[in-house]
Amino acid sequence: MEIVNGSHNFEIKGYSLTKGMGVGKYIRSETFTVGGYQWAIYFYPDGKYPEYKFTYVSIFIALLSKGTNVRALFDLMLLDQSGQGNHKVHFSPSLHNAPYTLKSCGSMWGYKRFYRRRKLEASTFLKDDCLKINCTVGVLVSSIDSTKLNPIQVPESDLGADFAILLENEQFSDVTFTVSGERFHANKLVLVARSTVFQTEFFKGMEKDDRGDIVVNDMEPKVFKALLHYIYRDTLIEDEELFMLHSSLLPSLSESFPAKLLAAAEKYELPRLKLMCESVLCKDISIDSVAYILPLADRYRATELKSICLKFSAQNLRAVMQSDGFKYLKQNCPWLLVELLKTVGGCEEKFSGKRKYATMRGQSSGGDDTGARSVNKTEGSPSLREDTHSESVHQQ
Repeated sequence: MEIVNGSHNFEIKGYSLTKGMGVGKYIRSETFTVGGYQWAIYFYPDGKYPEYKFTYVSIFIALLSKGTNVRALFDLMLLDQSGQGNHKVHFSPSLHNAPYTLKSCGSMWGYKRFYRRRKLEASTFLKDDCLKINCTVGVLVSSIDSTKLNPIQVPESDLGADFAILLENEQFSDVTFTVSGERFHANKLVLVARSTVFQTEFFKGMEKDDRGDIVVNDMEPKVFKALLHYIYRDTLIEDEELFMLHSSLLPSLSESFPAKLLAAAEKYELPRLKLMCESVLCKDISIDSVAYILPLADRYRATELKSICLKFSAQNLRAVMQSDGFKYLKQNCPWLLVELLKTVGGCEEKFSGKRKYATMRGQSSGGDDTGARSVNKTEGSPSLREDTHSESVHQQ
């Protein structure tokens, strides 16, 4: 067993003003920590209990943090202010005594008759209407438990902010890019460290203009700016408007900013940026948009996004098949219907016994599933089509 010791001084100024507070009323010290637990000293100028009211002052030490069966030793002292060093009152216990067990938060140890009040007020313990109390706590532990110590707060990394200074100050740059007439200054070492694609392009030679700037022809300035922002800061550029996916963009989703940044991340082999873009696009998945997002995910090998699109489509197949996006999917990416078919099959197997493949087969006539869709397997790839002749109205 080991003992973790700590002490705290409690100074009560204006002692005379505390008299008459009432029995059970107290003045509490600031919280202090010993052995990973929080403690406080409670001083009762009119006594803690009625049987000793106005006769004795009471002093207690309390456990204020969560803990059960905390074993500790205590030493409460009135500090002699005469300079003679006669601090302890004669009945103050020693830290060599048996430990006391505090069972829970709020448990106390102390003296209800700590000192006779009239004697205290005539002693050298009280000077200039000020009383000083010292409390020493010794917490018994089997071993030093560092997890109970107050944690040291470590700030978030500011490495990205430091690197951004390089990006913003062209004085330190050694390479310049021109994108649709807009110039961007950067640092080769940073670019090469973040993307091996830049390393390859720097060595094999890139297209340059008359000023020696490297020309980027396949990217818009705002996308290239966001790309550099990520490379230096490791975060997405903060511009909510750029990442908003408007419904009018759905037919040409590849022209949206998130899609273009995803393409840039794929080109420069930045997997973390790809996942960030996938996460943005994932939030916009809906019945109307999923069939447009799926081809995009497939084109740029965004595997996480693609998997979510397939599962969402399979789980909401009827509604998705009625969307304009599904028509786009059939016309432009028929191979994805094969993958969708497999995903639907997987979902059906998961919930076997519940209308096996009913959501895709339907009935050609007289069926109960009037809104059904079917899978027709031809010589080539399977395709999903609407079973228009399967809908009928029956009247009695």
